[in-house]
Amino acid sequence: MFFLLSLVLIGVWMTSLVRGGSHIQRSAQCDSVKDGYQCQPGISHNWGQYSPFFAVPSKISPDVPLNCKVTFAQVLSRHGARDPTASKTATYAALVKKIKDTVPPAQFKGKYAFLGGYTYTLGADQLTAFGEQEMVNSGIKFFNRYKNLAKKYPIFVRASSENRVVVSAQKFDQGYHQASVAATGTDPASYPYNILVLSEDPGINNTLNHGLCTAFETLPPFSTTGSTAQKTYLATFIDPITTRINTDLTPLSLSATETISLMDLCPFNTVANPDGAVSPFCGLFTTAEWRQYSYYQTLGKYYGYGPGNPLGPTQGVGFVNELIARLTGTGVVDHTSVNQTLDSSPVTFPVGSAHPLFADFSHDNDMTSIFGALGLYDAVPPLSNTTLEEPQDAGGYSAAWTVPFAARAYFEKLQCRGEGVESVRIIVNDRVVPLNACGGGAGKGGRCPLEKFVDSLSFARAGGKWNQCFR
Repeated sequence: MFFLLSLVLIGVWMTSLVRGGSHIQRSAQCDSVKDGYQCQPGISHNWGQYSPFFAVPSKISPDVPLNCKVTFAQVLSRHGARDPTASKTATYAALVKKIKDTVPPAQFKGKYAFLGGYTYTLGADQLTAFGEQEMVNSGIKFFNRYKNLAKKYPIFVRASSENRVVVSAQKFDQGYHQASVAATGTDPASYPYNILVLSEDPGINNTLNHGLCTAFETLPPFSTTGSTAQKTYLATFIDPITTRINTDLTPLSLSATETISLMDLCPFNTVANPDGAVSPFCGLFTTAEWRQYSYYQTLGKYYGYGPGNPLGPTQGVGFVNELIARLTGTGVVDHTSVNQTLDSSPVTFPVGSAHPLFADFSHDNDMTSIFGALGLYDAVPPLSNTTLEEPQDAGGYSAAWTVPFAARAYFEKLQCRGEGVESVRIIVNDRVVPLNACGGGAGKGGRCPLEKFVDSLSFARAGGKWNQCFR
């Protein structure tokens, strides 16, 4: 059964934009439009899904090949850096209180000295100023990469309805528009761009937010696979860290989960700083420990929403079928999470040669499921829950490499000289993902013919395992 999706078409005027001018906001010191976050990469690129976007190393050049032109571009983006969720911010506030109430002030010395004057002030759920700028930068980068299309065609934008996602779309639009004004010297009347907002209310069909598949949401093992994998791996590395912290801050007695929460305070305090200055919490742990932390977070995504969960990739099927429709200029064929009312209208789901530019905004969990439905990381065995695997050895998979704050996946259709058919390429955070399932390996520049690409998506076209969602 399909549920109607509440719809809001909104346009937001960005008061910080100088209309008619070419001003582009200056990037923070640690962050840039081109390469993302680059301060202390040995640490900051190992915060799992809490890492700010950074350009991931790619064996295949992400540049558009010289003999090719892009005829279609779609970005799927996570929202920018945010404060912790409401439940997590309560947990972190209680942890800081416990530390301050338990540890004598004289114990706060050396790398712990900052704790003596630290007060927990993080909010809940909303984008930080740093996260907003990430999204402005993302819009600038997308326009500049696809400016040949962007100068000719409008961009169609959708966002899932969580506030931080909608604001992320607005900030992306702001950067996109700023780059447009800088490139063309004109200020199109179409700005601010309309954003189609897809409701996250329970029971609503939304390809940018999971929630319909009741077995996945509520029934073990589907609903517990991620946390189970994390618990197993946690036992392999956390005890020495916890013991060291407790010894250094006697008579503190942190649990294993509290130690993880203490590590969480590093990325969240970093992105709470408008310039993304690395928090002193980060210095409480070694680079090796951050790699372990990142893998812990990776397991939560892989087994919670990705290929490691029997129903994880199924949650991304609806979006993949929408992508197929956009790439091929045909109607959407799907019986999972697609909203049939919206996707059957050219106003709310345009396709065809007059609409080659799209931007969708979502969450990390949903992007993980979408990557799973695309089969992007199926070429390697399931991740170990006892031994750390680096992303270079895991087919390019890690939470930090795939779904950091302000993550973005580019789906490109290219027409290349000497080739009779269009080809498809997928770039995740500046890393070209080889499309091995359709012959688009490194030797082919990560590209494969459009028809073969669509044929390779048989899992999504068949609805995944949607028939197992309702028991």
